Amino acid sequence: MGRRRGRHEEEHENHERWLVSYADFITLLFAFFVVMYSLSSLNEGKYRIMSDSVVNAFRNLAVNSNSDRMIASPIPNLRPPTPQAADAAKTEEARQARAERVRNMAEEIRKVLAPLVADGQVRVTEGAFGITVEINASVLFAPGEAQLGPDAVRALRAVAQVVAAASFPVTVEGHTDNTRIATAMFPSNWELSAVRASSVVRLFVESGVAPDRLTAAGYGDQRPVADNLTPDGRARNRRVTLLIESRVAEPSPDGTVRASGRTDSILPADALPPMPRTQDASAAPAVPASPVPPRP
Repeated sequence: MGRRRGRHEEEHENHERWLVSYADFITLLFAFFVVMYSLSSLNEGKYRIMSDSVVNAFRNLAVNSNSDRMIASPIPNLRPPTPQAADAAKTEEARQARAERVRNMAEEIRKVLAPLVADGQVRVTEGAFGITVEINASVLFAPGEAQLGPDAVRALRAVAQVVAAASFPVTVEGHTDNTRIATAMFPSNWELSAVRASSVVRLFVESGVAPDRLTAAGYGDQRPVADNLTPDGRARNRRVTLLIESRVAEPSPDGTVRASGRTDSILPADALPPMPRTQDASAAPAVPASPVPPRP
């Protein structure tokens, strides 16, 4: 009997041992909640500050375009622009500013040459690469001469004052018709056109244009803009052209770079006049033997 009672008591103690584990679990759970509460109480101030900052930030994003309408600014606007986007924006802004300067310069040139523009003796055009000022040679020079007249000097000085205020390079081109000239001073149209361009360049330098911006070029009769078979066409071809280049010519699709001093690098392709084919030297009429040189 004693053995059975001891065995029964031992089995009863084993069944109540789970209370110890349960008590330990409750104690650990209580300690966990105490720690969590302590942490939440410690960071409550920081949490409230962060929460208020977020609320104020989103509240400031609202754009009140009308008194009764609130439009929230899109979240992507909060992102700073990439370096590529910033460079593109600066490039576009610089291009627009340069285009505005070119337009203003063209208007100023039209104003100072208004009588000649109205008479058709001067043409001022704007292209993708700058301004072209085409001046009839009869306005500037006597036939077969390269010395500027008084009226031409006054007109060109006014143009030089407009050009001197900018920094764009300027190419002065001299052109003649296909009527040949042969004098002691000008053996051919090449010399005549080059000296005429140099006379304009020299006047520009005297009027305050920086010499390093200027280029003189003589093309003779090799780049006509009208038909040399008619008197009006030959009069149009006898000209001095000012090319005010606002930027460097871009490469063409075939990879070659177009010359920046030529008319076709200033004017857009659709604005270029037709280029008639000049007669071959062998088929050209004989030069009349006259002591007075023909009008170039």
